Amino acid sequence: MVIGDVILDEYVWGEVNRISPEAPVPVFEMLGERIGCGGAANVAQNIVSLGGNVVLVSVIGKDSDGEKLLHLLNTLDIRTTDINIDIQRPTSKKTRVIVNPNTVEASLSELDSSDDQILHQGHHLLRIDRESKQDIAAKLKERLLHVTLSQIGECDAIVFADYDKGVVDQELIQKVVLNAKSYNIPIIVDPKRNNFLHYKGATVLTPNYKEAAAALQEEITDVSHLISVGEKILDQLSLPTLLITREEQGMSLFQRDSNGNLQVDHLPPISQEVIDVTGAGDTVVAVFSLAITANADNRSAAELSSLAGGIVVGKMGCSTVTPEELLTASRDFLGTPTLETH
Repeated sequence: MVIGDVILDEYVWGEVNRISPEAPVPVFEMLGERIGCGGAANVAQNIVSLGGNVVLVSVIGKDSDGEKLLHLLNTLDIRTTDINIDIQRPTSKKTRVIVNPNTVEASLSELDSSDDQILHQGHHLLRIDRESKQDIAAKLKERLLHVTLSQIGECDAIVFADYDKGVVDQELIQKVVLNAKSYNIPIIVDPKRNNFLHYKGATVLTPNYKEAAAALQEEITDVSHLISVGEKILDQLSLPTLLITREEQGMSLFQRDSNGNLQVDHLPPISQEVIDVTGAGDTVVAVFSLAITANADNRSAAELSSLAGGIVVGKMGCSTVTPEELLTASRDFLGTPTLETH
């Protein structure tokens, strides 16, 4: 079961060959567009891509973007009957304007260096967000809670894909954690700031290092500080496992042994080429969840997650990884297969 904020991702690409005469901004000439699954929907499609079955619990608006997202999910055979409609809010949507860097660099040479920094960073020229971050209505909260609790016993794992858009709140978290424990079902969380400290009793948290630092209102400047922050989160939330992703520096896996001693495994980055980091965290939490439900140990689950994250950052936009890609990567980077395809 994946619980969280679903997002419609829109990608618009084109070229910039000149600066507008109306203002010192680039003129974007659109060449194409496509849509995809983002947020909790991306976690769900990553699970399906690797052969898992998903119950997706979320909220969309009564609008064309919501209809597009439902259509995408249906084509992936992801059940949408537990996605509720809230007429008071829009479907969350992120539009990324992607430009050919060769064309924009030539045009930006006409501007000052300060304008260059503002207008161009990598392949993304602009991102436009359309969303509501307000809590969902009380009646809708009750419906989500009922739907979730009534199906917990049928699930092998529960994933919170929390993007701070209002679907997940403290009451939902606490009741899901309590009920899941009675079934001995693992809870894996990709947290954001608002609810970070509410996930006490979860099985695994998979924040990036910025989210981990922000949760404790600290700054991670080196490995020793990372370990200090990780240990505090592990203890404060009573977590068996914490996996902190560190972008180009890999991942750090925090656990305690049977004697209560802290164990930290630093996993190096596994990536051949970084094109777009969008959605990499979704892939990490999806693969980690599948691995531990297949009885992998936490270290193996983290290694597979790192492999999968390294694959998707080589693709544009929110992407998925296939069993074949993961098996090939495990052979290339780990030396021996860690995944069998069936």
